Amino acid sequence: MTATPRKDPLVAAYFSVEFQGKVVGAFRECTGLGSESQVVEYKATDAQGRPVMIREPGTMKYNDIVLKRGITNDMDMWTWRRDVEEGKIDDARKSGTITLHNQKGEPVARWEFTRAWPSKLNGPTYDAKSNEVAVEELTITHEGYKRVQ
Repeated sequence: MTATPRKDPLVAAYFSVEFQGKVVGAFRECTGLGSESQVVEYKATDAQGRPVMIREPGTMKYNDIVLKRGITNDMDMWTWRRDVEEGKIDDARKSGTITLHNQKGEPVARWEFTRAWPSKLNGPTYDAKSNEVAVEELTITHEGYKRVQ
């Protein structure tokens, strides 16, 4: 029996995000890269006339992507969110890429998403007694994604 070479899990140092080819920045946390199918259940009978429950995949839903980064003087996320607040959703929709980088800064995994827009933006919570970086959080709603690397 031939042993298959072991593949180590990827170590996440940071995520970079770009929209329409423009790098927006590095993020310390990224969640929500996933999808789910609603489950459609219906009762039927099998060949012997016994009742059975059939479970089929229904509508597919993509999870919202949530990005967190230390706040800077860059206003890019706030400007993008303002487009939605002002009803300019066509201007706000952007396709982009999320790239996972290892500790050397090399790209090790990549996801592309389409027609995304910022559905939520939270500024930092301040605690003068804390010695932590102030973090802002962006929630991106999109119409699909795929892992390409």
